[in-house]
Formats: sequence, C-alpha cells, structure tokens
Amino acid sequence: MIQRRHCFTLAACAAAAVTLASPALAQAPAYPAKPITIVIGSTPGSATDGLARAIGAEVTKATGQAVVVESRAGAFGGIAAQYVAKAPPDGYTLFMTTNTTQSANPHLLQKIGYDPIKDFQPVALLAKGYMALVVNPQIKANNVAELVALAKASPGKLNYGSGSSSARVATELFQQATGTQFNYVPYKANPPAVLDLVGGQIDLMIVDLTTSLPQVQAGKLRALGMSSPQRSPLVPQVPAISESLPGYEFGYWNALYAPAGAPAPVVQRLGELMRGALAAPGVKQVIEKTGQEAAFMDAKELATFQNRELERWGKIIRAANIQPE
Repeated sequence: MIQRRHCFTLAACAAAAVTLASPALAQAPAYPAKPITIVIGSTPGSATDGLARAIGAEVTKATGQAVVVESRAGAFGGIAAQYVAKAPPDGYTLFMTTNTTQSANPHLLQKIGYDPIKDFQPVALLAKGYMALVVNPQIKANNVAELVALAKASPGKLNYGSGSSSARVATELFQQATGTQFNYVPYKANPPAVLDLVGGQIDLMIVDLTTSLPQVQAGKLRALGMSSPQRSPLVPQVPAISESLPGYEFGYWNALYAPAGAPAPVVQRLGELMRGALAAPGVKQVIEKTGQEAAFMDAKELATFQNRELERWGKIIRAANIQPE
C-alpha cells in the first residue's frame, strides 16, 4: 500500500513538473516573427536610407519578413536616436545610424536627449567611409606637403568649409597633426560647401567622395590625399594623407543598433543577417556608390570600436576648443 502510494506520488509530481515547465519548454517564435522597422535619422534618399533599404531587402529574402525603413530626421539624428532608445527592446525597432549620433553629438551639442552607450545595444558595424582632401585648382599646392608649407607661410589665410561633423573634425585633426591654422567657414551641408570650393569662395575641404569625386573627375577640384590608412580602392590614384603625414586617419561609418536590453539571441541573429546582407552584390554596390566600403563587425567588436571612436572624437574636439552648441 505504501509502495503504491509512493509510485502515485512520484507520477503526480512528474506530471506536475511537466505541466509547470511546459510554458518554458514551449519554443518562442523564431526571430523575426513579424516585420522589422529600421529607423534612420536622415532624410529619404540619403546614403543611410539607401543602405537601410538595400540591407532590408536582403533581410526580407532571408527571413520572409518585411523590413520598413522609417525616417525621423532632425537634431543631427537625435530625434531618431531618442525614439529608438525608448522603443521596446524586442529587436523589432532598430536604429541604423552613423558616427554623428554615436561619436560627434555628445561632444558638439550641449543636450542630446540620449546616451550613445547606455541607451543602445550594438548589433553590427556595416560600412566605413573615408574622405578626400581637396583644394581649389587655384591653390598652389599639388600635394599634402606643399599645402602644409603654404598654410604655415600664411597662418589663418586659407579658408576651409564644412557641412558635417566628419568634415569639420577631420580638418581639425589635420591642423593639429601638421601645426597649421585654417579659417573655418560653416555650411549647413557639404554639397553647397563643395560648390563654393569650386567657385573659389573657400580654399579647401576634407569631404566625402560622393560629394567631391565628381568635381575632381571634372577637373574642377584637385585631390591631394585620402583620409584612409592606405590608398582607397575606390580612388587608388590618390595617395593616402598618411603617406606624407604618418598616423593620420579619419573616417565615418554606418552601424546598426537595437534598444538597450535587446535579448542576446536576437542580437546574434541580427548580426548573422547583417553579415549575410553585406556579402550580397547589390548591397556592396550601394555602399560603394556612397564612397564607402563594407566593413562588418559583430556586436562585441562594434561596442569596443564605438567606445574608442567616442573618446577619440572628444579628444580632437576639445583640442580644437570647439564649444558645444
């Protein structure tokens, strides 16, 4: 009797254990189980918008789920950053952004309304871009050394334009590395600055290839160097600035983030999807059209990279005595 009761008790306990465990044992739907929204901080038609759409198409091919690209432009990407930072951390609202929100804004703006480290979970670095040092053809400098000599002979006489944080900080770093002094002329965007450079209203810029290369190819601007560590395969005929200024390197980048607290399996799956998308010929073509190169880093690598970039930008900006606006 006692033995039978003991067997019944064991059976009942086992059944109860299975019943209690069944919710945990039931597998959650594989990610993604519904459409994904990628939020960008720039306008439709921008380089980030094009990259998001190209990658989104590849994710849809791989998963069968739609990817919606949503533009929330304004405040130098800050509006989009704040929106995603407050979104549910389930992997269905993502932030595709650049060094502007994650490295520049914290040092150039007094209030940004988000923390680039604490509010986001890094997913993957997607692309890196480098810039060209270009001058008006009337400037009597055919290489970096001649430009430095010209600038040192007349401190503060040469004007440089900038319509982005990358263009400005890259030029500030160049001045710090060479001991030169240029006069800063601000612009709301790089294209109008390049037009003024062609027209001779300013003398030089360090600016993205998308904006500058057509003018170089037309003979309206002279390219003296690239901000990449080695010569860029996109313009192999242009020397790297580091060939005459060892150690000089400055670039911009695109990366994907989720809100802080996103589950590790979701982040890992997104990283796998990003790696696969970057290998697609169509995505590579879109990236190269914006003057960038595909450059995958996983979540852990991106976190380390961003921390280093945030610190580096701050150091350059403080050394240039640029006051937050």
